[in-house]
Amino acid sequence: MTKTLYMMRHGETLFNRLKKIQGSCDSPLTAKGIADAQRVGTYFQEHAITFDHAYSSTQERASDTLELVTKQPYERLKGIKEWGFGVFEGESEVLNPRPDPIRRSHGDFFCQYGGESDLQVQARVVKTLTAVMARPDHHQVLAVSHGGASFMFLRRWLSMDEIERRGIVLSNCAVLKYQYDNGAFKFEKIINLSSADGNNN
Repeated sequence: MTKTLYMMRHGETLFNRLKKIQGSCDSPLTAKGIADAQRVGTYFQEHAITFDHAYSSTQERASDTLELVTKQPYERLKGIKEWGFGVFEGESEVLNPRPDPIRRSHGDFFCQYGGESDLQVQARVVKTLTAVMARPDHHQVLAVSHGGASFMFLRRWLSMDEIERRGIVLSNCAVLKYQYDNGAFKFEKIINLSSADGNNN
């Protein structure tokens, strides 16, 4: 039986605005982040999109976003928290390395500094969300996560070439819609309602 997952990135935070690396560390939502999350909640209401279950990562920026989107009960999951960047947490984004030319991501770079690799992040998010969607009473689910975690999940199901071809950009409050069946996810579309974006590919 096909099920549906809506995977959402949290709203803009202070660290997002200041261009700081934000993985395991946290910062509050900005006024824009709050407004964009509320905009997504309105979109779901207007399109009669409801959820039988809702989840957020254990980080406050994700749970705060979810509470602005819906008032329903939810559960926090460590498995969908953001990529851990080790000693780079809270530092300027200019310190991020250039993408690994083969993996086309940060690869293993952060492991030497106490963080995670891209594949470690991907594995835990895929494992967590597969277990969630395999539950018998989970048919339409909302999961609020993070940019890096959501992007590595997406890359499990779409190649980097296909992501670029479709022009998929994971801005704050972007929602990725997937169909789930028998342990596999199929990307359907992205919904970008941020006040600075209009991409609905």
